[in-house]
Amino acid sequence: MNPIEELRAAEPAHLGDRPVDERTRAAELARAMSEPRRPAERRRRAVRPVWGLGLTGAAAAAVTAAVVMSGTGTVPEPYKAQHVVTGRPSTEAPAVRLSARDVLLAAAEKAGRQAEGSGDHWHTVTVGRSRYVAEQGGYQVMAEDRHEGWTPSATGGEQVSVSRSLGARPATEADRTSWEQAGSPSEIRVKVPGKGGEGKYGLIPLSTSSGKARTDRSPLVDGDKVFWLGRNVTMKELRHLPGEPGKLKKWLMASYEGHGTESTSEKMSRDAWLFQVSVGLIMDMPVTPEVRGAAFRMLADLDDVTVAQHVTDAEGRRGTAVSVEERYERGGVSENRLIFDEATGKALAHEYVVVEPGGMQEGFEPGTVWSSTVLLEAGWTDDRP
Repeated sequence: MNPIEELRAAEPAHLGDRPVDERTRAAELARAMSEPRRPAERRRRAVRPVWGLGLTGAAAAAVTAAVVMSGTGTVPEPYKAQHVVTGRPSTEAPAVRLSARDVLLAAAEKAGRQAEGSGDHWHTVTVGRSRYVAEQGGYQVMAEDRHEGWTPSATGGEQVSVSRSLGARPATEADRTSWEQAGSPSEIRVKVPGKGGEGKYGLIPLSTSSGKARTDRSPLVDGDKVFWLGRNVTMKELRHLPGEPGKLKKWLMASYEGHGTESTSEKMSRDAWLFQVSVGLIMDMPVTPEVRGAAFRMLADLDDVTVAQHVTDAEGRRGTAVSVEERYERGGVSENRLIFDEATGKALAHEYVVVEPGGMQEGFEPGTVWSSTVLLEAGWTDDRP
């Protein structure tokens, strides 16, 4: 069994063999291996586009949940109400101090003015990165996967995804030295915490070479469901979501049942759940610019949201991160964050950062970005997959 199949075997049963997008896959992989699985009959999930909060396409790259170090591997200091760090010399005029709310409201305005576009398919391109610890030598490994997806605007069609492993490599120069000392193996066996039972490790082999592209085609669930947004929704529903934050929040929260997005046994607060679901709206779902703006305004009203500026994603792009913390029942705390471009309001990446090691984050230092999906493209196209 290759590593992709190994990881696919860990996904919740209700997902079936449909392509799923990367962002949610990152979260699902962590929980699928450390939390009780949700019964298949509880919910049918439609294919979601790449969020890095959607699932990784084609269950393949999908499951190799994104995990990376951003830029220097350090996490900027977040701020809530009144702090912003600008890094200006003390000889300059005092910097304007903005609140997290101010930053998000400004982003909402920019997002609401984005071009709409048109086409027969909603098209996305993402790259997911996953960080693991090698069985021999203890060095850390980065696995990368590319996912491209097409979702039809009309009912009765099919979703198409093309996924390809870009190979694994040592995560840092120090890790490369350790890898070379181990004989520079072309296949690296890495640990997967929780696989095989609580407190245990599973092992999967990762190749340092790129793989072949895999194409998956799947008919729309019930003939018209295209994405998951607290529940399976149609393209028509997505295109007609309310562009007013209060109404949008009410619409979304109608699906909240007190638990996480993937497991009925995993409790999740209202704000954490709303953040998790809203990231998809902002990141890469085919909603109107007005709805993306409304989603930013919703986040601005959350009590526990923090914002950090000057964050670098895995592609080296600088942006601003909005985040909330998630605590897992079987150990570990992560910062769930969305990185966006303040100048345009466009999403750049969705990441999980280690706050307290444990569970799937075991073996990583606080500040490590252990799950990341970067968004390279998102928009309407008439090109057929």
